[in-house]
Amino acid sequence: VGQKRLTNIAVVRYKTHGTRFEIACYKNKVFDWRQGSETDLDEVLQTDTVFLNVSKGVVAKEKDLKKAFGKEKSRSLEEVCKEILAKGELQVSDRERALQLDSRLRDVASIIVEKCVDRNTKRPFPHALVERALKDPRIRFIPDNRKSAKQQMLEVVPKLQKHDVLSIERAKMRIQLTLTSPEMKRKVLQHMKEDVHLAEACVLEREHEDDGSVETYTYTCVLAINPGAFRSIDALVRGRGGANGNFDAKDGKSHSNNNDGGGSGKQR
Repeated sequence: VGQKRLTNIAVVRYKTHGTRFEIACYKNKVFDWRQGSETDLDEVLQTDTVFLNVSKGVVAKEKDLKKAFGKEKSRSLEEVCKEILAKGELQVSDRERALQLDSRLRDVASIIVEKCVDRNTKRPFPHALVERALKDPRIRFIPDNRKSAKQQMLEVVPKLQKHDVLSIERAKMRIQLTLTSPEMKRKVLQHMKEDVHLAEACVLEREHEDDGSVETYTYTCVLAINPGAFRSIDALVRGRGGANGNFDAKDGKSHSNNNDGGGSGKQR
């Protein structure tokens, strides 16, 4: 069995088909790769060698790799390393793991503060309140460094709502809709009124119509919408509006203009 010793490394371990495989990575780069901020595999791996035991320098045999990852000749070691990176577990000390999980919890809380509001006041929550809510035993939220903070936010917000830990809802997005044909305006707005889902998800904030000549006609409106309605409106404008319609997100969220500070929420 070949041996290749490395030092100052982070090990990612993956067990499959009864065999434990390991790869040697640079510290901190595994998280960057999994979050998409690092795309150069050479910056993540110390070597594209696959090991049975990194600390002892024991290299995996070719027959074990073929058994576990397929017999295709076109399957490179780089592709095998990518699979181990995606599915494997990063080996860290208990102290490092605790620090990483605490950091990821704060990341998730930050996105909740950014993307959600108190459904009563329509104001963002204080960061500390969200962190306490995520630690509520009813939620059973366990930060996962293999998932993005946004993905975990999308998973945990329904739990916060279900158990009524916070009076929380997603903040509305503000979009600007522009139509350059009276007929398209009629079709799009009529469909939005008749579609129950869209009618409940959209609030008209302001509108302006320049009804000069047909060539210069422009209808513009600003809507506050539930984030889940974004794709439906996009499909509607593209389908009904065609070349005569478009819309842009004006900002990521729409909070109340009330300046009474952060939402108090509800935590029990």
